Order: sequence, then structure tokens, then C-alpha cells
Amino acid sequence: MYTIFLYIFIISFIATLVRSTFGFGESLVAVPLLSIFIPLGVAVPLSVLISVLVALVVVIQDHSKIQLNSAKWLILFALPGIPIGLLILIYGNELWVKTGLGTLIILYSLYAMFGKNSFQLNHDRKFWLFVCGFLSGVLGGAYGVNGPPLVVYGNMRKWNAKDFRATLQGYFLPASLIGVMGYIFKGLITIEVLKYFIVSLPAVFPAIFLGRYLNHKLGNASFFRYVYWGLLLIGVFLIVFSLFNIKT
Repeated sequence: MYTIFLYIFIISFIATLVRSTFGFGESLVAVPLLSIFIPLGVAVPLSVLISVLVALVVVIQDHSKIQLNSAKWLILFALPGIPIGLLILIYGNELWVKTGLGTLIILYSLYAMFGKNSFQLNHDRKFWLFVCGFLSGVLGGAYGVNGPPLVVYGNMRKWNAKDFRATLQGYFLPASLIGVMGYIFKGLITIEVLKYFIVSLPAVFPAIFLGRYLNHKLGNASFFRYVYWGLLLIGVFLIVFSLFNIKT
């Protein structure tokens, strides 16, 4: 039991550090690694509870950095995409969907890193807010991978590292709260999940503040280079997980 507690502590720290530094990506770290030692039905709700806590603290810390108009419309446009994502999850061919999604994410990451990537938005555009928000809802509803479309929009808007991190948490906080309510309704927030969540807290809080420090230290060029590498890894993970039938 103490070994499991230590493992949850370490994974929670690493996943939270990734999320707090870059604004996304912790679920691709936490869920597969946690599910090695605890059931997936426990790992996923635990990851979502940690996500709510991270987003709440970051929003309190850096609420002035949130691009409120962008976050508002991204959340609203994500809502109709969530049920479509659930339909894909239930009826879609998981291998083909995840492989296709991973391939698209890899191609975009390579384009962003090595292409000219000159297209940018000087202000919010409803069309692109809809496209990125809706796709985020679809991908989040299907596989819990909300981040990539949000990264695309933040890149087009040329948000700096601080605004990028804060705005994504402004999106993730209500989205994660909705997820928690769904898990409560389904009876998935159990005593075991809450016990592991309490165990993770001593790791989560220092990781949040260390991630904020690292985020503020990174220059915008370095920050987005790491973000694109993170997206590239997410794409690779999705393909690998689908080929080996590992649930993300």
C-alpha cells in the first residue's frame, strides 16, 4: 500500500508539473502511468480531480492573464462537441480514430516547428474560436484530449507563455468541473479515489508553484518549442496506445 502511495505521489508531481508549466498534457502522463498500479476507473477520476485543483489554483494566481473573451467562446463552442465525442467513443473505431488523430497532431506539430507558420490572428475570430472550441469538445468527449485544438488557437493568436497557461486553465476549470459532476453522478468518485487524491496533495501544490516559476522563466520562443514537442509526444502516445489497446 505504501508503495502505491509513493507511486501516486511521484506521478502526481510529474503530471502536475507538466500541466502547470505548459497548461495542458497532464492526463497523457497521469492516466497511463497511474493505471499500471490502480484500476483505470480510479485513475481517470483521480486525474480529473487533480486537474480541477490545478486549474483553480492557476486561475486564482493569474486570473489577470486569462484572455476572457477567448476562453468564454472556446468553452461555449466546446459544449456541442462533447456529445459528438461521446458518440465517437461509443460507436467509433478506436484504432482508426486515435491513429488518425495522433497523425494529425504530429503533422501539425512538425509544421509548427519547422514550417514558416506565418498565419496569425490579431484579434479573436468567431470562425476559428468555433473550429478550435468545437474540436476541443469533440476530442475531450471522445478521449479526454482537449488540448491540441486550444494550442492551435493560442498559437494563431500569438499568446505569450503566461497568457497561454492562464487562458487554458480558464477553459479547463469549468470543463473539468463538468467532468467531476458526471463522475459523481455515475458513482465514480469513490472513497478510494478521494483517499488517493488526498495522498497526491503534498505533491500537487509544490508542482503547481514550480510549474508557474518555470513558465515565467521560459521565453516565448522556447515555451512554444516545448509545447510543440509536447504535442508531438501526445500524437505518438495516441498512436502507440491505440495500437497496443491501452486506454488513455
